[in-house]
Amino acid sequence: MFSRKLVALVGAAAVLAAACSSGSTPSPSAAASAAASAAASSGGGEGCVVGVSWNNFQQPRWAATDEPGIQQTVEAAGGKYISADANLVNEQQLTDVDSLISQGAKVLILLAQDQNAILPAVQKAKDAGIPVIAYDRLIEDTSVLYLTFDNVAVGKAEAAALLEKVPTGNYVLIKGDPGDPNASTFLPQGWDEAGLKAKVDSGDIKILNGPDGTFTDAWKTEKAQSNMEAIIDKANADGNKIDAILAENDSTALGVVAALTAKNYGFPPLSGQDGDPANLNNVALGKQYVDVWKNSLELGKAAGQAALQLCAGTAIADLSITVDSSVQPTAGATPMDFTTPGNNVVKSFILQPTPVTADTLNLPIDAGWYATKDDICKGVDPATGPAACK
Repeated sequence: MFSRKLVALVGAAAVLAAACSSGSTPSPSAAASAAASAAASSGGGEGCVVGVSWNNFQQPRWAATDEPGIQQTVEAAGGKYISADANLVNEQQLTDVDSLISQGAKVLILLAQDQNAILPAVQKAKDAGIPVIAYDRLIEDTSVLYLTFDNVAVGKAEAAALLEKVPTGNYVLIKGDPGDPNASTFLPQGWDEAGLKAKVDSGDIKILNGPDGTFTDAWKTEKAQSNMEAIIDKANADGNKIDAILAENDSTALGVVAALTAKNYGFPPLSGQDGDPANLNNVALGKQYVDVWKNSLELGKAAGQAALQLCAGTAIADLSITVDSSVQPTAGATPMDFTTPGNNVVKSFILQPTPVTADTLNLPIDAGWYATKDDICKGVDPATGPAACK
């Protein structure tokens, strides 16, 4: 009976996805609510307790898009959603997982603070027969389902936009947390696939802060700001002009903008990712050149769908998700094999991102993203600003 009801749930989600492709798309919270309403009568998740361990719920994205996507998908099917926030502390995350298991979690969705520190919790879940979804950050364990956006493609989109805008000159690389494979492996791989390494090797581009760039502990905005201020001071002392800045995500990009503002430096082309409201506003204001938008409501919905199926005993290899066509994995609706940096193979759903510049700010606005037109266009002169703000 669960399978038949789950099909109904996925079908309802498909109807919603089709609606989200039309001209009048609801906001993420409204979209998730619509999915919940459409699927509520289908049931199918009774007895399914989905436990989510957030590494740092203070980051706005998780509450604005990811959690509604997960929670409302699970609850629409009759399941129960429980969660905990580790607030950037590895030991707390291990305690949180213990608590989620003791509360009866049948599936765990883990946004790991550190891919190595989380491994004891994964082992405890495995010992208890509880499936694990590695959410948005890789966990090096072949038993998990890895669900994320294509972070190599994110990095490639960031670098491609900047390399087209600034094909030669002095670059600064602002990376994220060194314990996150996205920061240390996948995003830089995308940068190199876009041609950054070739440009450096040819001498067309010089990296002012060393070949590996500068990492940002916990992706913290204030840390990125202090790092960038030091880089600006050194560049000035050495007589070097900063022509472009590759920042790996939006929180680090905000730190870069704060540093540039504090130092009265101007705003060289700058990258970011996530589609946070302040960053899309900076794109509209000309303070950030490109923001790689990840429609993370869809990622949350996919996680909720996968969790429900895992609760029903479906094998990871047999899972199926329904998401909006704009983020559809290139491998389709079924899991693909993903080879990790540790040379493990995990089953994965990898959604697709969308780069946004001032010329394409209409994309998140038209999609009903939680960053509204008012958020994005705050302080923009309609007469001279991007077309999306007119």
